Amino acid sequence: MASGSGIKRADSVADNMPDAMKPSRYHMKRCFARFVASGKRLMKRQQMMEELEQSIEDKVEMAQVLEGQLGFILSSTQEAVVVPPYVALAVRPNPGIWEYLKVNASDLEVEGITAKEYLKFKEMVFDENWANDDNALEIDFEATDFTTPRMALPSSIGNGLNFLTKLMTSRLSKDSQSAKSFLEFLLALNHHGENLMINQNLNTVSKLQLALIAAEAFVSAFPKDAPVQNFEQRIKELGFEKGWGDTAERVKETMHALSELLQAPDLEKMDLFISRLPMIFNVVIFSPHGYFGQSDVLGLPDTGGQVVYILDQVRALEEEMLLRIKQQGLAVKPNILVVTRLIPDAKHTKCNQELEPIVDTKHSYILRVPFKTPKGVILRQWVSRFDIYPYLERFAQDAAAKIMEHMDCKPDLIIGNYSDGNLVASLMASKLGITQGTIAHALEKTKYEDSDVKWKELDPKYHFSCQFTADLIAMNQTDFIITSTYQEIAGSKTRPGQYESHTVFTMPGLCRVVSGINVFEPKFNIAAPGADQSVYFSYTQKQRRLTAFHPAIEELLYNKEDNEEHLNQSFSMARLDTVKNISGLTEWYGKNKRLRSLVNLVVMHSLIEKYELKGQFRWIAAQTDRYRNGELYRCIADTKGAFVQPALYEAFGLTVIEAMNCGLPTFATNQGGPAEIIVDGVSGFHIDPNNGDESSNKIADFFQRCKKDPEYWNRISTGGLQRIYECYTWKIYAKKLLNMGSMYGVWRQMNKEQKLAKTRYIQMMYNLHFRNLAKNVPIPIEEPQEQVPKVESRPQKPTPKPETVRPKATPEPRDQKIPEPELPREKDFQGKPLASRIGDRVCPWNWWEELLLGFSYGFSSSSSKPAISVSTPNNTHIRSRAELSSMLCFLLCFASFELSQLPSLLPSLSASRSSRFAARRARLGLVRLAMTLPPVSTELRRQGQNERTQ
Repeated sequence: MASGSGIKRADSVADNMPDAMKPSRYHMKRCFARFVASGKRLMKRQQMMEELEQSIEDKVEMAQVLEGQLGFILSSTQEAVVVPPYVALAVRPNPGIWEYLKVNASDLEVEGITAKEYLKFKEMVFDENWANDDNALEIDFEATDFTTPRMALPSSIGNGLNFLTKLMTSRLSKDSQSAKSFLEFLLALNHHGENLMINQNLNTVSKLQLALIAAEAFVSAFPKDAPVQNFEQRIKELGFEKGWGDTAERVKETMHALSELLQAPDLEKMDLFISRLPMIFNVVIFSPHGYFGQSDVLGLPDTGGQVVYILDQVRALEEEMLLRIKQQGLAVKPNILVVTRLIPDAKHTKCNQELEPIVDTKHSYILRVPFKTPKGVILRQWVSRFDIYPYLERFAQDAAAKIMEHMDCKPDLIIGNYSDGNLVASLMASKLGITQGTIAHALEKTKYEDSDVKWKELDPKYHFSCQFTADLIAMNQTDFIITSTYQEIAGSKTRPGQYESHTVFTMPGLCRVVSGINVFEPKFNIAAPGADQSVYFSYTQKQRRLTAFHPAIEELLYNKEDNEEHLNQSFSMARLDTVKNISGLTEWYGKNKRLRSLVNLVVMHSLIEKYELKGQFRWIAAQTDRYRNGELYRCIADTKGAFVQPALYEAFGLTVIEAMNCGLPTFATNQGGPAEIIVDGVSGFHIDPNNGDESSNKIADFFQRCKKDPEYWNRISTGGLQRIYECYTWKIYAKKLLNMGSMYGVWRQMNKEQKLAKTRYIQMMYNLHFRNLAKNVPIPIEEPQEQVPKVESRPQKPTPKPETVRPKATPEPRDQKIPEPELPREKDFQGKPLASRIGDRVCPWNWWEELLLGFSYGFSSSSSKPAISVSTPNNTHIRSRAELSSMLCFLLCFASFELSQLPSLLPSLSASRSSRFAARRARLGLVRLAMTLPPVSTELRRQGQNERTQ
């Protein structure tokens, strides 16, 4: 990688590149010739560097190129578009800063180009007609937002609150109109119609200044701890209402801060005064998708960490709001509503309950509002987060009515979560004129490579056309954005951030985004969540330890059948996912004999036999009880072990926070959020997931040193705890969030005209663009719901051969109802909690889906025998007994027909079915299933013919 000094900010890459190429012109000619040799294509940075290495065979010359300015430019290029004879480059010299240029491969002429021109190059690869269409839809938010102040340095990204505080302080000191706007904001403060802070007697800045001096002198005569009730009547006569504080000392401090702001503004006084404003009493948090509940929901579709995050967030917010309201001297009860979807078919959860109190809170509730179809029919079943968009506008309207009914007033702050919640929050905040914050959790665009230019391939399943548009609307409509890490916004030196990827992109045939979001906007803020400290606390707090879990944990860790030697434990916890790199960790451990002699590995994976790890490796099942997980961390700490998080990339790293909370020394990936959480060598250690030898040796060095110096383990453990207490607790998070709500609320009122211009642009985009996209997302056809026989106990899974199952074994009772269907998506299978009676056995419905849909026939090059895999590579879900019969007929007959004969088979199948809907669904599913199948063998065809005869 290049280590040159790079390019000065005032210079452009296009200006510097010609001179940078001169010393290596021969090699660059060869390199760019290689680029264009394969015709039109899109190249990523890794591909470019590989082509460069093949063009410069001499390693010394290659090193010289990489060390110089040219190497810096090429290493900073994120992607290249080849449209011979040109190669268009997207260069990112620093986080958040992009430049575009094109190079003529024949003569190496370099020319700077605009973002729009670069996107057109990209479109030429995927849709040339669209690239040449002068009327293609272009989205440019910069056009309506050019007056908004921006930060200039990449290091400032994510410090929006601090930047805005400085900006407002500066404006108050220089601009009398800003002081007047600030006064108007204070005059508008009220709760349920009752004025707060000041009344109309103080309707000019000069009157307010004089009254503050008089009131401060009056309050100074009282003891510091004197309650506000002792003098509130007197200060009311001066024009001051409730909200200044609960004691004489606090009232005086708040008044002094405002007096200083109006006379000689400074950052500290502004920060203090804004944090004490009585502004936020009613908070609404939107999280529509999935099964949002407090128990029995984790692991259900689209239901995971976001639910835990929001519930912990609510508890911390309510605690901080109660404290602030008390310190403001008010007798007001806060109200927090988590608004989600009501699901009538709620399985075993409470998701069909409209209002549910949140545990460990006094004034917070889950409010559930159902989805309705365009005809006003309540949707009963779960809907994937990717299929949710047709329901959101109606949901926002219905939710607003329910919220107003519950609160008896407008909320003071709305917070959205994920794409759907952020869009709903934007619709409601825009309509009611409320301060809005958004939390992405995960932006899907960065999860799927080239998901923008390849959106047509992915849209039938994921509806990214809707999602990316919804994300753009919410990002630009919201007043502030909450992220967990800097890297979530602007990535690292070598990797763009999640939000940064929405700056410039194209979806050929749909829209060209020349300016989507600017990561230098002051709306971006970093507020890292914490771990629930009632669950994750230090292993040294013996009186709080959950000893009831110890026998089960000891069985997990020290089962004698696998391990008789109790060494220190090196522990990791993650889902089995390529990105989580658990297999990489296991391989590091297996290869490093020194590490194996020092510690055992406790993890979930299957490379035990390859490296002969029996006795040194514990593979434990997924742990869903977080109280037991907390005690598991502490038990590992008891052994003087460590936690290892080896992910190839981790957006935040909640498990890192949990482990450090428990006092467990932590080794975590240097790719992503954990690199910000841990101070290397002080509160834990960074490891490189792409360098296993270095990482495993770093872990071994730690345990080797601990063996010689036991206090070293304690120092790292204490350093981790200190880091958590200083930066990563929910209390810190709640303070930051409420300060954002107050500051951005003030800024919103003082910049109404600029906000209005952007809102109108967004409304036009929503009405003319997004609405049409949402209409294209299929909506299930409403049918009566099937009554299912109750299954007392789950029977053992039967394994009959498919050809022994008869269609007649699944009669279609006249008095039973058919469940409402969810339109299918490719490779997206969700088992349904239905059951079917086969003879005298009751079998789970999802067993039938696995049996019928899981048989995909394929042939390897080495064998003519069919390979049967229980998976769902197709797009078919069975929704009724009529469909089940159709599918059975197909499975028993398809071996007798060539695929070319299938269309003639389908009408005969559907003609015998009593339900038109079932026949349509079966035809759709069978066609898609058939398209995944190769020609069948003679043996299978003969079996099918025999079965057809029967």
